[in-house]
Amino acid sequence: MRVIGGEFRSRKLTAPPGLDTRPTPDRLRESLFSILQPGIEGAVFIDAYAGSGAVGIEALSRGAKQAVFIERSRPAVEALRRNLAALKIAHRAEVVTGSVLQALVHRTGDYVFLDPPYQLDEEYQGVLSLLAQRPPSIVIAQHSVRFDPGARHGMLERTRLLKQGDNALSFFRLQSG
Repeated sequence: MRVIGGEFRSRKLTAPPGLDTRPTPDRLRESLFSILQPGIEGAVFIDAYAGSGAVGIEALSRGAKQAVFIERSRPAVEALRRNLAALKIAHRAEVVTGSVLQALVHRTGDYVFLDPPYQLDEEYQGVLSLLAQRPPSIVIAQHSVRFDPGARHGMLERTRLLKQGDNALSFFRLQSG
């Protein structure tokens, strides 16, 4: 696994051992940041269910001011902290160990990226409903192409759906009415 673009392009990242985390494929990360790139500069990026932190680190590499990483798994948090230290960007990151839902109650960002483990499909509803109360600029949910997290959550409405292989990205924005 590596950083795709920006300041840390081609730098290798370590992943936690085991199969508990599912890294976002390089091609999907590249597509994601091609879409987000114009607005990433200076933004606060929240990487929920962060795993190794590859998505949030990609945001930092492309100019995000700060990244907040939320992860419950201790081995994943350890790998994430190693990646931040190796790139010397820990000062631009906040690592939160624990529940995504509880962590998001107290945090806001410009972009929120959600990628819960596929066996936790019910997480999408709770997190998207919470984010709809204080919507960021964009919420991006990575999910299986066989799962639909819903097109609307309160004032958050899906504005784009990108499918690549077995993965999909749903983009949500604040909609009026």
